[in-house]
Amino acid sequence: MSPSSSPTPHTQASGSLLLLMAIACGLCAGCNYISQPLLHSIATGLHVSEAQAAFSVTVSQLAYAAGLLFLVPLGDLVDRRKLIVVLMGLAAAGLLLCAFTGEIGFFWLGSAVAGVFSVAAQVLVPLVTLMVLPQQAGRAVGILMTGLLIGIQSARSIAGVLSGTAGWQSVYILTAILMLLVAAALAKMLPTPAALPPVNMAQTGAHKASYSSTMRSLVDLFIRMPRLRSRTLMGAFSFGSLAVLFSTMALLLGKAPHGLSDLQIGLLSLVGVASALVAKPIGQWADQGDEPKTSLGASLLVIATWPPMWLAAQSTTMFGIGLLLLGVAIAGTHISNQSVIFKLTSQARSRANAIYMTGYFLGASAGSALGVLAWDAGGWSTVCWLGLALGLAALAANMYDRKLARAEESRQQAL
Repeated sequence: MSPSSSPTPHTQASGSLLLLMAIACGLCAGCNYISQPLLHSIATGLHVSEAQAAFSVTVSQLAYAAGLLFLVPLGDLVDRRKLIVVLMGLAAAGLLLCAFTGEIGFFWLGSAVAGVFSVAAQVLVPLVTLMVLPQQAGRAVGILMTGLLIGIQSARSIAGVLSGTAGWQSVYILTAILMLLVAAALAKMLPTPAALPPVNMAQTGAHKASYSSTMRSLVDLFIRMPRLRSRTLMGAFSFGSLAVLFSTMALLLGKAPHGLSDLQIGLLSLVGVASALVAKPIGQWADQGDEPKTSLGASLLVIATWPPMWLAAQSTTMFGIGLLLLGVAIAGTHISNQSVIFKLTSQARSRANAIYMTGYFLGASAGSALGVLAWDAGGWSTVCWLGLALGLAALAANMYDRKLARAEESRQQAL
C-alpha cells in the first residue's frame, strides 16, 4: 500500500469521544477496587468471614493480570471496537453476579469474571493512539489515563458512601449498569477497522494472524525491544511503591494517634484524585519532546516523597500530602512510559501494552504483599524504607532506559 493510500487517523476522535473513552477506562479500572471498603458488609451479607470476603480482592487482581496477558493482545488481532464492547459486557455480567449471589463461591467467580474482562481499558489506550495524529497521541493517552486514574483513586470512596446509603449490592449494580451504557455508546462511536491503520503481523514477529502466533509474538517483542523491558521495570517498581502505601494506609490510619474510620480513610484517599489531573499535561509534554525530563522528574519525586512520609506516623496531614505527591509521581511515570512504548512500534501497540501492563500490575501485587510483610516486621518505618527502596529501583531503571535511548539515537545518527 502506498503512503497516499494508507489509512489516516480517525477524524472523529472528538472531545466527546475521548471523554467517553476516559469514562470507560475509569469504570473498568475502578470496578476492581470497589470491594475494598465493602469487605465487612460483604462478609456479613454472605455470612462468611472477612478473610473469605477479602479473598475476592486477590481473585480479582489475579484475574486482571491474566486478562492483561491473554486478552489485551487480541487488540492487534480482531476488531478493537467489538472486542472492547464484548469485554465490558462480560465484566458487567461478573459484577451483577456478585450483586445477586448469596454464596461466597459465586461471589469469587463474579469477581474473577469482572477482573479478567475489565482489561477493556487497556485495549482502549493503544486504540486511541491510532485514532489521532502521532503528534497528538500523548495528549490523547493523557486524557484516557486521567479517567483511569480518577476511577482507581475514587472507587473506594464512592463505593463506601454508596454502600452506606443503599447497601453494598447497589455498588455492583450501579457500576454494571453504567458499564453497559458506556459500552453501548462506544459501539456506536468507536471507529471501524477500515478507519484505522492495519496491523501487519509479519512485521512484529507473528507470521500468521492467529491467537497462538500473537501470544508467541509477545516473547519476540520483549526480547527485541530493550526499552520495552526497561520501561516495564520502571512502571513495576514505581507502581509497587504506591501499592506499598495503599496496602498499609488503613493499618496506619485506623490506629492511634489517627484513629480514622473506614469512611474517613476512604475520604482521605480522595486527595489522590487530584494526581489524575496531571495526566493530560504530561501527555502534552511528551508530544513536545519533554518526556525524558518528565520521566526523570517523576522518578525523583517518588524517592523524595518517602523520607517525609516517616512523619505520617504522627500527622494525618503529612500522609495526605505524601499520598498526593506520590500519586502525581506515579501518574507522571505511567504516562511517560506509555508514551515511549507506543512509539516503539506502531503495529503491535496492544501487545506492547499487554507486556507493560502485566509487569505494571505484577509490581503492584508484589508491592502490596511486601508492604504488609514490612508492616508486620517493623511497622511504619519499615514500610517507608521499602517504599524508598522501590523508588530507587525505579530510578535505576530510568537511568538504564536513558542509556538505551542515547544508544538508539546514536545508531540512527550513524545511519
